Amino acid sequence: MSERKRVAVVTGASRGIGRAVAERLAGDGVHTVLTCRTDIARAEEAAAALRSAGHSAEAAVADVCSLEAITALLDRLDAEREGVDVLVNNAAQLKNGLFALMPTANWNAVMETAMGGTFRMTKGVVRGMLRRRWGRIVNVSSLAALCGSAGQTNYSAAKGAIVAFTKSLAAETGPYGVTVNCVAPGFVETEMIGFLTPEVRADFMKRIPARRFGVPEDIAPLISFLCTDGAAYLSGQTIRVDGGFAG
Repeated sequence: MSERKRVAVVTGASRGIGRAVAERLAGDGVHTVLTCRTDIARAEEAAAALRSAGHSAEAAVADVCSLEAITALLDRLDAEREGVDVLVNNAAQLKNGLFALMPTANWNAVMETAMGGTFRMTKGVVRGMLRRRWGRIVNVSSLAALCGSAGQTNYSAAKGAIVAFTKSLAAETGPYGVTVNCVAPGFVETEMIGFLTPEVRADFMKRIPARRFGVPEDIAPLISFLCTDGAAYLSGQTIRVDGGFAG
């Protein structure tokens, strides 16, 4: 009987950092599930490209704000592939605005996607990892969680909560061979920073010793490593990937 292939779920994987991470994990030989909220065409395009390259991948609609959608996906993976071994919580959204004028709906939407989604997805897979005594959970936070960002109190709060969640959960799961880590990217060239004006970009660039914004492929190798056997003694950490940003 052939050895069971490990299974990874990457949320928010139809584009940007999530897609780059999914491509890297699939290339590592892991069966990779690329989830999205609505953009299944783009997620399936990415998964199809990976399959064409000889890797094992699939796309799935699973809104991380919906417990029913998450449960349906994870139940299927339990039945078809004996569970999930690697989880990358990447899904997030922006609804920027000054806090004094921020609608409650915008606060809730950002918190429910980033922190709520991380909670629901992790809750759905962690028992199986503990039972198998092996698992890798990587949560994608942000430089905004560590440095603050005007106009992003909702996003910064959600991403900061993920940092605290990571450290506490790692303390619980460590004895069972399950690591939990956090990656905090700086400015990365994705659609999420499209709102930055040229003037703001130039100002931030002065504070980055690498003298460039990152690309998703700068983030994916670290997450890939954190999901390997070789990272077994690395847990509860938040690692900045920001070109040395001074802030």
